[in-house]
Amino acid sequence: MCSVFTLKPCNVAIAAASTITEPSWKRKYASASSQVVTNVATIAPKNRSSLLLKQLGIPHTDLRVEEIVERQSSNNTDHELSRKIKPELDGEFLDESYERCREICAEYAKTFYLGTRLMTEERRKAIWAIYVWCRRTDELVDGPNADYMMTNSTVLNRWEERLEDIFVGRAYDMYDAALTHTISQFPLDIKPFRDMIDGMRMDTWKSRYQNFEELYLYCYYVAGTVGLMSVPVMGISPTSSASAQTIYDAALYLGIGNQLTNILRDVGEDALRGRVYLPQDELAQFGLSDRDVMSGKVTDGWREFMKAQITRARSYFNLAEEGASHLDDASRWPVWTALLVYRSILDEIEENDYDNLNKRAYVGRGKKLLMLPIAYSRAQFRPPALLLS
Repeated sequence: MCSVFTLKPCNVAIAAASTITEPSWKRKYASASSQVVTNVATIAPKNRSSLLLKQLGIPHTDLRVEEIVERQSSNNTDHELSRKIKPELDGEFLDESYERCREICAEYAKTFYLGTRLMTEERRKAIWAIYVWCRRTDELVDGPNADYMMTNSTVLNRWEERLEDIFVGRAYDMYDAALTHTISQFPLDIKPFRDMIDGMRMDTWKSRYQNFEELYLYCYYVAGTVGLMSVPVMGISPTSSASAQTIYDAALYLGIGNQLTNILRDVGEDALRGRVYLPQDELAQFGLSDRDVMSGKVTDGWREFMKAQITRARSYFNLAEEGASHLDDASRWPVWTALLVYRSILDEIEENDYDNLNKRAYVGRGKKLLMLPIAYSRAQFRPPALLLS
């Protein structure tokens, strides 16, 4: 279980080679979270995001998100120089590259894909290209060849080298070509892409998380980064009074909420692979341990634990909701659709009586289609001011 793209394998060919070293960011965080579950459960949905992070002890400065926002939002010299690199791609080849990306997005992200069709042509193509790169990255450690990838120490470093080539206009294949062209059209910074690769590295050596601080980092690397990549393409509404940092924070929180939801949905499947993506200290607060997770037995203690975890995930969706309507008009519907669909997975877990050890909660096609007009309606509303910053 890795990123928000682990739906099913897409079998996209990937090249590789070099040596994985232990990430520089691998470090222990002081565990000041004995009351984390209680604190999160009592946070008002519309409180400032800074309060939520303060409660959880995870400042943005640790992730250097502000640097990403500055580089993707400003016209500094270094960034302008990077955008002058125009890949020399044949028009028909480039069209085919984007078409391949479109096909993958349409196959593996059907509901979101419908929303992207309402975006401008340039933007929807860019989102498809980013989506495909993220899926391919995820499949390095969670796809059909995952066992080989997890033991081959050359894979992820080679993939990162390839990413660097993409950012200077050198594409290896058609999918790379689409992303290379996208980078030349939008102010995308390489750091969120590198951070996602670090998240995949994390999955090669870590299968337990002592507290939510550690789990939050994982969620940021494999899913929060997707939000940071997407904002320059989605665009911020010219009539929005919100700061760029506020909008990026909301996008990051949507990714965090999505990943926490994935984790709660896939607890049983992950346990079969020997992985527990749940805070160990919080399990202990409810008298639970890995043994309970592996047993597949749904107890009252498990239900109470899951209620607290769902409350936390919803808090992130609430924070994301406050920023979704400040995106460009043509981009809001797909974002609202993704938000509503993912949040409804939490509802399904509740309807399954919190049995995510033996059942995989999912939102049926009919329910997804019903959410499209709701998402469209929400996308038409723009709040007068945000409370996030």
